[in-house]
Amino acid sequence: MNLWSTLERAARLHPRNVAVVEDGRSTDYARLRARCAAFARVLRAHGVRPGERVSILAWNGQAFLEAYYAAAGAGAVLNPLNVRLVARELREILADCGARLLIADSGFAELLREVVAAPTAVEHVLWIGAEGSTGAPERGASLERSIAAELERGAGAWTPDTVAGDALAHLYYTSGTTGRAKGVMLTHRNVSVHALATLFELGLGERDTWAHVAPMFHLADAWATFAITWAGGRHVVLPRFEPVAALELMERERVTITNLIPTMLNLMVRHPSARGRDYRSLRLVLSGGAPIAPQVVREILDVFGCDYVQTYGMTETSPYLTLSLLKDHLRALPAEEQLAYKCKTGRPFAAVELQVVDAEGREIPGDERTVGEIRVRGETVTPGYWNRPEETAAAFRDGWLMTGDLAVIDGEGYVTIVDRKKDMILTGGENVYSTEVEHVLYEHPAILEAAVFARPDALWGERVCAAVVLRLGTNANAEELAAFCRARLAGYKVPREIDFLASLPRTGSGKILKRALREPVAG
Repeated sequence: MNLWSTLERAARLHPRNVAVVEDGRSTDYARLRARCAAFARVLRAHGVRPGERVSILAWNGQAFLEAYYAAAGAGAVLNPLNVRLVARELREILADCGARLLIADSGFAELLREVVAAPTAVEHVLWIGAEGSTGAPERGASLERSIAAELERGAGAWTPDTVAGDALAHLYYTSGTTGRAKGVMLTHRNVSVHALATLFELGLGERDTWAHVAPMFHLADAWATFAITWAGGRHVVLPRFEPVAALELMERERVTITNLIPTMLNLMVRHPSARGRDYRSLRLVLSGGAPIAPQVVREILDVFGCDYVQTYGMTETSPYLTLSLLKDHLRALPAEEQLAYKCKTGRPFAAVELQVVDAEGREIPGDERTVGEIRVRGETVTPGYWNRPEETAAAFRDGWLMTGDLAVIDGEGYVTIVDRKKDMILTGGENVYSTEVEHVLYEHPAILEAAVFARPDALWGERVCAAVVLRLGTNANAEELAAFCRARLAGYKVPREIDFLASLPRTGSGKILKRALREPVAG
């Protein structure tokens, strides 16, 4: 089982189906397959051999989707790069993975000049959107012209060599929020099994239109590249996230399903223009990449008028581990009780075994009170970290990947994450789970965004702190928000400090970067 076969299937069964829509231009599956084959030949022409790494630094677009398939066709390992990284971080990743070829949006030319100012393995750059550009650095060529030249030579009919399922397909570097980034290895089997399981779990088909709004360099969105293609569905792309542009895309392109990061959904549903649009085609909104507050889920259901599923996963697991899809008998519950289940982290994804265990590795009771760590195993789980045998060994215990996520589980088998191990706050001997406090803050009508974290405290060890962003046209002060929390939480869980910010710092994938919040705000 390899990734190229998913495109081959779509091109054979659905050749005239629209595969990709970008900027009003559409490409069908027959044409997409030909372009990806030509792209793969371009990679081979530049000396890329099976198993070699090819990096890509690009915004969402058809070229990104084609790069995923071209790398698979050439037997190469694609290394998607976070577009928010600085030159030093990019240089470290390129050095670590040893990529000799880089695919990049021409808008990153200046940044990449700085990257290659110091020695790297990169020998050549294929530029996306370089047509007519005079600013591209040397050692580069236009990707589009290169593909067109191969198509003229008949390379679109080329059939790539068979790639084994255990061969590496992708190398994703973690965001580095807790230290130096490390490369997560995913095989063709990892990614293919995950895609096949999503077809089963989400009922994906050729009538679906997927909106690539979350970044395609991140697995919150990238998995759909293969699942939607396998189904013969339609991809529509938004190059960069902006709330109004995302809402317009979903309405204009009659999107049926998408997966968005909670911060994106929060900004979209709370935008003044969100209501009154036509979302009748939308059947399902998924949320993943970070916890989401129940109040935001209520607004998603109210604004979009479609079903909602919370997802949880990791880069190391391709990514899904749970979905908050309701069992049939739970759909008979009153709406508010159904909502409570939708807001849980979810029950195990079809492709994995999942347990919540105590420190001795024993499964915890399904009482929704006892807290344990989630561990998983299955065909979608990474074989390990690139060139990091010690860290690979440390991540696994008795054949299970230890996630570092703390959770409770109920009698129905639905888990609810209460915190990351590293984000749990220990104050005066009491455990405070940041998500619980964040959910309360989101209930306040003035709060647009909130993050809860710890700062050192001489008396209590750590104290609970929060950073918030207020909705436009509203007012609130620290005393008011503390009183709001105190009425709903035990006193030791109430934030002792509240910082008011214009926006919360985020990683390139859109997750809130709590590390950057832990230093007190000056002034």
